Amino acid sequence: MLRLYHLLIGAILVALIPVGLKYGSHLISTNKAEQKPPVVETSIKPNPAPSTEGNIWQNILGNASAPTDWQVAPCSGNAPLLCVSTQGKVLGTVEIGVYPLAKYPTFQKQLEAAGIPANSKIDYQNPQYQTQLWTALKAWVTDYYTAIAKDRQVTYGQDITFSSHPPQLVTIGKLPGIRYGFTGIKRQGGVQEQHISHVTFDGTALYVITSAFDPGSATGKFDKLEDLAIFQPYLYAIAADLKLPN
Repeated sequence: MLRLYHLLIGAILVALIPVGLKYGSHLISTNKAEQKPPVVETSIKPNPAPSTEGNIWQNILGNASAPTDWQVAPCSGNAPLLCVSTQGKVLGTVEIGVYPLAKYPTFQKQLEAAGIPANSKIDYQNPQYQTQLWTALKAWVTDYYTAIAKDRQVTYGQDITFSSHPPQLVTIGKLPGIRYGFTGIKRQGGVQEQHISHVTFDGTALYVITSAFDPGSATGKFDKLEDLAIFQPYLYAIAADLKLPN
């Protein structure tokens, strides 16, 4: 996503098929053994298909849930994008950002305020810890809403109304997490943008998973609002089944 966070594939290598080309001429001289011509070979090899190596989705994607006739797979290349497609056409992408705790002192303070000291040993199965982490993540989402609301106030003016979604407690992989997002509603009717996000913390880094209908975004988005709406419950299932560190 390009707005306030970066918040940062399923290709098969094409078999290289060499095509050998040989040419030459037989030179024959009287009373002498036949001289074999030199053999010159050339190979024409197609470029390999784009690799997904380096794309984090290659390692963390669990259940690739999708509507009938839709496919979900890591996008080619090393960008942290998950491609959602049908009949070879990409309908949208889901982006994941991984942010080390060491670079986010604000979230460190939010963890400490919730009762989780920095670098403390974490018991993800402990209900008390889960409650504390949800408290810290809620504070993080509140800060995000405050910042995005100010940004959209400048961007929208009076033409579009900003509406944040109530944060929901969810499980992402095996970790406590929060689902959140916002919608920009046109005063004349219709949706300008809609964002759906998930955030969790594994003890060392924040994971932020995002997708949207947003003409202003370059990645982590769907081109059509109706496609995002269809995919929304499947996005929830994908987030719940991620293979994150724990």
